[in-house]
Amino acid sequence: MIYPTDLTDSQWQVIQQTLPAKIGQRKRKQSIRAIINGILYVVKGGISWRMMPHDLPDWRLVYYYFRQWASQGLVQQIHDQLVIKVRLQTGREASPSLGLIDSQSVKTMSVTTMKGYDGNKHLTGRKRFILVDVLGLVLALRVTSANVGERAGALLLFARLGQRFTRLKTILADQGFDGVNFLATIKATYQLSVEVVCGVLGVKGFQVLPKRWIVGRTFGWWAFHRRLAKDYEVKGAHAEAVIYWTMIRLMSRKIRETQS
Repeated sequence: MIYPTDLTDSQWQVIQQTLPAKIGQRKRKQSIRAIINGILYVVKGGISWRMMPHDLPDWRLVYYYFRQWASQGLVQQIHDQLVIKVRLQTGREASPSLGLIDSQSVKTMSVTTMKGYDGNKHLTGRKRFILVDVLGLVLALRVTSANVGERAGALLLFARLGQRFTRLKTILADQGFDGVNFLATIKATYQLSVEVVCGVLGVKGFQVLPKRWIVGRTFGWWAFHRRLAKDYEVKGAHAEAVIYWTMIRLMSRKIRETQS
């Protein structure tokens, strides 16, 4: 049976080009494409691994590769290569010059490790810190417990970013990331200029801030992938892997549409 989450031939071709020549040491009866289809079925549909349909590869095999690729960093490697592909095919430089940072707090399951209480959102769970480019593509990702503050989470996020994007110089942020000492630390440590974008004083209610809506749109994309509606993952690394697979699915479709 063909499912809506199954990779098309063009999508599979895009992802296949990012895979290393040899994945794993074990012999496989199931193809890597079928295994990825199983992962995407769970990510998009939001079901538990054990509830995967029987005509997909066995859930234990799919979950094995999900865990292995997350721990080995392979899923992030695939994701990061697709970010560059999408940017190049839209006529942009491989490295962006402008980024946008934000966070999202979500509830977790009772068995989840690494969780805390977010006093602003009044929930117990985890917090997703992301840095995106002007296309909404994720440049850096860090999942923490929800009690981690914006500035502390940003430091963890920039440490994860490293020096992968040499043209990146300016970061747009909201007031949660403000602070003289914090901004000076980011400038001195990572050579990044963080600009805090504020609303118009005296204007009540929601305001659309220049370019800040882009990072909100990325969170909106995630809302259509039910596995991200709540953090169901026991480990933080697996929570990040689900986000990477979500973006991989979205980007493989963008590249397909550009090529068609």
